[in-house]
Amino acid sequence: MRPTLLKAYAVTAAAGLASLPGALAWGAAGHEIVATIAQIHLHPLVLTEVCNILYPGSGVAASEGEPPCYISRVATWADQVRRQPQYRYTASLHYIGAVDDHPSQTCTFPGEGGWAGKTDANVFGAIRNVTGVLEDYTLGMVDHARAEESMKFLIHFMGDMHMPLHLTGRERGGNGAKVTFDGRVTNLHSLWDGLLIAQALRTIPSNYTRALPAGKSSVDIESHLRGTIYDPYVRRLMYEGFGTEVVLGRFSTEYDDWLSCPAVEPSSAWSTAQEMLGIQRTKDEARWDDDVLCPYNWAKDLHKLNCDLPIWPRELDEPQRKHAALAISAREEVHDEDEFFESYAAGRRPRPHPDLVELDTPEYAGQIRAQWIVERLLAMAGIRLAGLLNGLFLDVESLNSTSKFPILRGV
Repeated sequence: MRPTLLKAYAVTAAAGLASLPGALAWGAAGHEIVATIAQIHLHPLVLTEVCNILYPGSGVAASEGEPPCYISRVATWADQVRRQPQYRYTASLHYIGAVDDHPSQTCTFPGEGGWAGKTDANVFGAIRNVTGVLEDYTLGMVDHARAEESMKFLIHFMGDMHMPLHLTGRERGGNGAKVTFDGRVTNLHSLWDGLLIAQALRTIPSNYTRALPAGKSSVDIESHLRGTIYDPYVRRLMYEGFGTEVVLGRFSTEYDDWLSCPAVEPSSAWSTAQEMLGIQRTKDEARWDDDVLCPYNWAKDLHKLNCDLPIWPRELDEPQRKHAALAISAREEVHDEDEFFESYAAGRRPRPHPDLVELDTPEYAGQIRAQWIVERLLAMAGIRLAGLLNGLFLDVESLNSTSKFPILRGV
């Protein structure tokens, strides 16, 4: 890992469509939105390098007004291949679960029982590993094929880590927790994978269906959009979230800190001082985190949402709710955005399930919308992905030659 480069050259900014793909993890739309936000914040030279890795031998080069590629096209690759024999080992790399974690009653990270599964066979270890492979690639120690695979995994795993239900093992991250949403039976994981995003897409103000006028953003957004149903969502997230040089966005006072990691100082003097202050660096933290890439520390606050929002409704632990959930057939569940939209379009009335917890309410979905929880998670994942890639592939000469790009963190 090159912490100096990763820290110093992470670049960001202050700042009738294609059909929606089916849901995977974060949903295909969620993963592609994360990748699009990351691409908007990539230095042009870094984007070209990333595209050359993802599409080897294609000689990608940006046409006027177009990027050399769209990294969102590979954002769901890791989900698509994990059932293939050669990639079955990656199934556990999309999530992590603590043994004694039980939201919304108890959110432990990880607690005395530690983590479920094999050491490092989780999303934290995966992010650390594939980032290390890409670092080795920049040093000429890894071939192109392995770098391409690792790039695809990194793009996907950074999205997975920012979906809080990927950070708890209870009910397989909510897959076994049946609820209703607008009366339609689904499960908690599917709701967060895509149905909340699908609902948000139906309420985007019409002005975001058109390209943002000049001056509405301090970075190029439009060239990185590829004509998808979520383009208006990205425009709104960028404009209202990151703001402009004259308009304060929802994230304006916080996104600087999204790449921050706790200082890691190996000296014995520092370690002694930490011990005196009662600060202990856990084995997990030492294994997965450094002062630039720290998935363990990033995820601690994300995991808290399972209890603090709470993402995991406390009502699910009521005895009558548990009994009702067991009686629901899997065939009644809505799992992805396409089903959700089709159900609305066809005017199908859902079968009543009053004993299940309804989550399309002002207290649940309404609070998530009002606090921009989903949008913040998607933006955070995109910024961190961009920061890592910029740090890996941007050198001092390139930075000096394009000083118009603001620096997220200085040396």
